[in-house]
Amino acid sequence: MGNTFLTIDEVAKKLQVTRQTVSKYIINNELNAIKVNKSYRILEDDFINFILSNSTLERPVRFYLKKSRNCILDYDGKVSEHALLSESASGTLTHTDQQHSGPYNSLFFGDNLEVLKILSKELQGKVDLIYIDPPFATGNDFADIDNQHAYSDKLTHNEFIEFIRQRLILLRDILSDKGSIYLHIDKKIGHYIKIVMDEIFGYDNFINDITRIKCNPKNFARNAYGNYSDMILFYAKKRDNNIWNNIKEDLSERKIEELFPKKHPQHGRYTTHPLHAPGETLSGDTGKEWNGLMPPKGRHWRYSREELTRLESLGLIEWSEKGNPRKIVYAKDHAGVKTQDVWEYKDKGLSYSDYPTQKNIDLLNRIILNSSNPGSIVLDCFAGSGTTLIAAAKLNRHWVGIDNSQHAIDTIKKLFNKEDIKYNLFEHVTETHQGIHLTAAH
Repeated sequence: MGNTFLTIDEVAKKLQVTRQTVSKYIINNELNAIKVNKSYRILEDDFINFILSNSTLERPVRFYLKKSRNCILDYDGKVSEHALLSESASGTLTHTDQQHSGPYNSLFFGDNLEVLKILSKELQGKVDLIYIDPPFATGNDFADIDNQHAYSDKLTHNEFIEFIRQRLILLRDILSDKGSIYLHIDKKIGHYIKIVMDEIFGYDNFINDITRIKCNPKNFARNAYGNYSDMILFYAKKRDNNIWNNIKEDLSERKIEELFPKKHPQHGRYTTHPLHAPGETLSGDTGKEWNGLMPPKGRHWRYSREELTRLESLGLIEWSEKGNPRKIVYAKDHAGVKTQDVWEYKDKGLSYSDYPTQKNIDLLNRIILNSSNPGSIVLDCFAGSGTTLIAAAKLNRHWVGIDNSQHAIDTIKKLFNKEDIKYNLFEHVTETHQGIHLTAAH
């Protein structure tokens, strides 16, 4: 999208009209076009706007975006990508607190749309991981345990969708080619956001819809199932090129007991595996006698005889009462299991939190460890309590945080001081004067 062009012939085919009809739309200034050499090109965004607003077409036209799976959200107030990306940023960034001399590890106080516009040139293609937990279109205001205003969530319906969409467009462009974005959202609005993300990032770059168990089961009186989960939409900038460290999940105690039923006095729980496998080896090493034994009829040793001797010397072979050898496998050596798409990271109660929507840091650790590397830049433009930024700092990643709530900024500063995390603080101001940009913090 954005800078993708269509030819006159492509437009005619999509509209099911003649080439001359499309030329007439252009001549009459009904359809924007750019002259390239001796022919015209039409931006996809301009074509979409033409379809959505033009009432002179003889029949309804279906236009399906290449990036989305045959659907697009249409609503009042939807701005074209071209128009959004052509807008100049308003205001400047002023440096209000400098604690280090690096270019990143910076916190920005202000409207994230305007701050992202200012930072876009410096961050374009550099951010490896974005995690955002935006408002959920509840129509409410939120306060902390002391009833102090934390943030507003007043935008709803199409206004909320466009609010998120515009920010996602800017976020897409600052992602590196190996980057990923995780968007944390409520299930009431999340499926609409999924369509928007398909449009912006491409449905081929969709990776997971993660279910996050957020609280204990509920027992509401209404005629509905209890709601104790929300969703995290996970997209890559370029699928199969994104950073993926495949961090394994530790086995639960219950699973360890199930898979490793035996106990060793020194090394803990273990199980045993057969040392032979189906199929005979007629001439190879694994079909020959080892330690006075031949493999059972119709089977062969799983390992070379040299390896079997090595395992025996390390005490990793257990002999059954019938004299059959089996390999010892300890639970402590298990590499873990692949993480699935249902995560249980419950929120703390408000009385135990520094901020109303404060997330479990283990949730962010999992995301950061899997989808970034040490030295990567991690960005959160709905920083809230700063959990993303704190997790990134502790895991040796660079970070950039943005929030427009004074309460959020104060909370982050307090937690940074508690964790001894150095940061630079900028404020977005609309007055016309010289601002200091991100790279000025060297």
